Amino acid sequence: MEWLAEFPSLDRRELSNMKKGIDGAFREFSRAYGEGLEAFFYPLLKFMVWFEKLLQATPWPIILVVVAGLSWLGSRSVKVTVGAVIAFIAIGIFGMWEDTMSTLAIISVATIICIAVGIPIGILMARSDRLQGLITPVLDVMQTIPSFVYLIPVVMLLGIGKVPGLLAVCIYAMPPIVRLTNLGIRLVDRDVLEAATAFGASPKQKLWGVQVPLALPNIFAGVNQTIMMALSMVVVASMIGVQGLGVPVLRAISNQYLALGVMNGLAIVALAIIFDRVSQTFGKRLQAHRKGHH
Repeated sequence: MEWLAEFPSLDRRELSNMKKGIDGAFREFSRAYGEGLEAFFYPLLKFMVWFEKLLQATPWPIILVVVAGLSWLGSRSVKVTVGAVIAFIAIGIFGMWEDTMSTLAIISVATIICIAVGIPIGILMARSDRLQGLITPVLDVMQTIPSFVYLIPVVMLLGIGKVPGLLAVCIYAMPPIVRLTNLGIRLVDRDVLEAATAFGASPKQKLWGVQVPLALPNIFAGVNQTIMMALSMVVVASMIGVQGLGVPVLRAISNQYLALGVMNGLAIVALAIIFDRVSQTFGKRLQAHRKGHH
């Protein structure tokens, strides 16, 4: 252990001052811009509250019909559709309906945001090696940094509630869709692009008419992964005031309620399986459709 004594390190006082400086600067930043950021995210908060209330107020037979319809559209599988409906009936019977609707609201909004932001970033990365080099380390950090670390600045800036929870979910869940969009577009055959150029297609036409359609299976794999990662953040998000299935799980951990924890955990698993099967089979159907066209 003697080598540790020789290890070049900052003086303890210097280190303490540096930490204090960072903390002070962040506090100043949150005082100066906190209100502005809250105002910026206010429309998003309003939409989330409205969407959650809408899902909770909708009669359960209508929700079951919508779930069955979306499952069938995505998977075209009777097994998946019936399984999804049975899972939702079980969730209702065991008294987890409201929490499930809250979880569905945040997962849906987070997925829409990840798709709206992630796909354009993935497209830009595919078109520029330099940009890919810059964004890849950022994605690595987003995927590997423990969620509690970035919850600290988010909560300091925006307090506790739905928006900080949503941001935490988006930070964690966005990398797969960015990576797979970039990968899908880069994997498009050069010969196909050359043929499109020979037919006089503009760069914009090549992108939307050739590259994006051919990359769709990869993009859907990214959407699938994003939904799975968003669901895995449900319990963490509940720690900062996001309603949903994570809250009873958290309560079960702190009070040692095994049945409550297991039941709500299984409801999260059921949602994950439904989303996974539907989006995966939809991606496979797209792939088959593309191959059929060739």
